[in-house]
Amino acid sequence: MAISLKLLTVLAVAFPAIVHAGRSYNLVKEYAGSNFFDDWDFYGKADDLNSGDAFFLSAADAKQQQLAYVESSGNAIIKVDNKTVVPYNEKRNTIRITSQDSYGVGSVWIADMLHVPFGCSVWPSFWSRAPGWPNGGEIDTFEAINKVTRNQFALHTNPGCTVTNPVQTSTIQNSTDCSYLTNGNQGCVVTNPSTKSYGPDFASAGGGVFVTEMAEEGVSIWFFSRADVPQSLQGDGSSLDISTLGTPVANYPSTSCTVDKFFEAQNLVFQITLCGVFANGNNGAIFQETCTGVCYNDWVLGPPSNYDDAYFEIQHLRVYGNSTTNTPSSSSSPSSPSKTASTSASSASPSGSSSSASSFSRSVPSVTFGTVICGALYCLSAFL
Repeated sequence: MAISLKLLTVLAVAFPAIVHAGRSYNLVKEYAGSNFFDDWDFYGKADDLNSGDAFFLSAADAKQQQLAYVESSGNAIIKVDNKTVVPYNEKRNTIRITSQDSYGVGSVWIADMLHVPFGCSVWPSFWSRAPGWPNGGEIDTFEAINKVTRNQFALHTNPGCTVTNPVQTSTIQNSTDCSYLTNGNQGCVVTNPSTKSYGPDFASAGGGVFVTEMAEEGVSIWFFSRADVPQSLQGDGSSLDISTLGTPVANYPSTSCTVDKFFEAQNLVFQITLCGVFANGNNGAIFQETCTGVCYNDWVLGPPSNYDDAYFEIQHLRVYGNSTTNTPSSSSSPSSPSKTASTSASSASPSGSSSSASSFSRSVPSVTFGTVICGALYCLSAFL
């Protein structure tokens, strides 16, 4: 999971726009409407993974405090508490959920979102991981911080997975070694050149659709702003021909990263943390690139309205499989220790929660090595 502090940009070698060969998938799981929060594990404790100034609620507390719910139009809301004044040395309540089902090679997951969290101190992500991370790999579909303007994609794997000759539309190839042991676990990062992929521009454009394919041929990720969503993603969603999507924004070919070797079945994760080793990395230097003040003191402890924009609004999440992966497998991730009841539908608005902060002593984030930020699980660098 990563975004860079200095332009560590490598212009990708120009390749002809090659459309992916036809691969057909059938719908195997849909998270949508009143059932969206079925089959997810809520983390239920403080962020001990990213040194974040956040407390991830349990399913029961998320429901009671209205931080994870389905609003009246049927869209799922995942948000940060924007009603509570947090006392010093405590953390602000938020959400991390992990799918109980995992999806293997030969799968596609599609997230249609109207809004993604943004703002100073905010570190949102939609990603996937194998339960034995770093074994089995990680795919970052959506991740950004603070007031940066673009999303980044990344893979994190065991040593041996690299990026060679990608067929992709992005020309911003930040790094090509996916090993978690290289460059402080920067991963192999691609930046989406579109400012509509994150922040206010994402919201004002009506949101968009993220598509991730984990196939034997490689891992590919697409982003479509609302006006550009192809017809094949606008129907009932019962099937998908991947060739209708055109060239992906980010591509990790199997020729230099054998997918069957480096990736296992993935659990899907939605998460919003605050500050931590990324948004407040390098002793606050990354935070200062786009924000003012002190991440924890001025933002987490500051006016709750700081977090009015810190929410996901999700129309649906659909998962597809081919003939060899047409049934999801149920697994319980070590980072999501208990299976809990789903939240129920609610008509509350994203800014209408009433919640109380959970008491927990702060941890001081980050150890720095040059421009690379190292935390509990990740070492990160940032790109504006």
